[in-house]
Amino acid sequence: MILRAVRRWRRRRLLARHAIADADWQAAVHAEACLRTLTQAERVRLRELATLFVAGKSFFGAAGFEVGPVHAARIAAVAALPVLELGIDWYSGWHSIIVYPSGFLARHQQPDPAGIVHDTQRALIGEAWDIGPVVFSWSDIEAGGRGDGYNVVLHELAHKLDMLDGASNGIPPLHPEMVRPQWTTAFSDCFDDIRGRIAAGRRTPVDAYAAEAPAECFAVVTEAFFECPQTVAEAYPAVYAQLAAFYRQDPLRRHSMRRGDHNG
Repeated sequence: MILRAVRRWRRRRLLARHAIADADWQAAVHAEACLRTLTQAERVRLRELATLFVAGKSFFGAAGFEVGPVHAARIAAVAALPVLELGIDWYSGWHSIIVYPSGFLARHQQPDPAGIVHDTQRALIGEAWDIGPVVFSWSDIEAGGRGDGYNVVLHELAHKLDMLDGASNGIPPLHPEMVRPQWTTAFSDCFDDIRGRIAAGRRTPVDAYAAEAPAECFAVVTEAFFECPQTVAEAYPAVYAQLAAFYRQDPLRRHSMRRGDHNG
């Protein structure tokens, strides 16, 4: 009981000390289509989680970029969405966020089949390191959030959730009530369908980058799940059901209710 009281006191202290300014918060919500469909009660919880995210992470600019409160607010607001019903502890174990002004070159050492290690460079717009930082391109954050399935913050934070069990394989730590074979079947079918469409020269329902690996499939479909849920629900209903069970959210219902409010 004393421990719970201490935790509540610490939480209130962090929320007060790292409060996001109203103007920065409103700008963040307005810029992200996936946040504008939240109910008022959900926005209150989202703001608390975003504030705790800011309190628990260190933001660094790279290549001359200066991270200000408005940048941190937008990143934190989107980052809070996947854990809205899970809690901020799902982002524990890492501390740093690095923001470039635009795309950046990532250098890695990659072994070939013979075991020889090669230095490689890749142009990226975001990157998540296991127990390390998350890296973003600010210009690509600004280009996203339009409800079309493109959202680099959601993508990279999905990778962080995926890595919680020690492997980046497209399977985050599932809740006890979830059935792992149902998850793997749903995502394997989705992955195979996307790769098959690409091979046949057909359009893919979600970003074709999902065909790169199962981990990328999970991250890409997470983007679409929150940004354009109807697309996922129609193309891959079994995947939608698994994501709804994992995130404990139903964005399609949220979007439908929002449209109903506007129509009314």
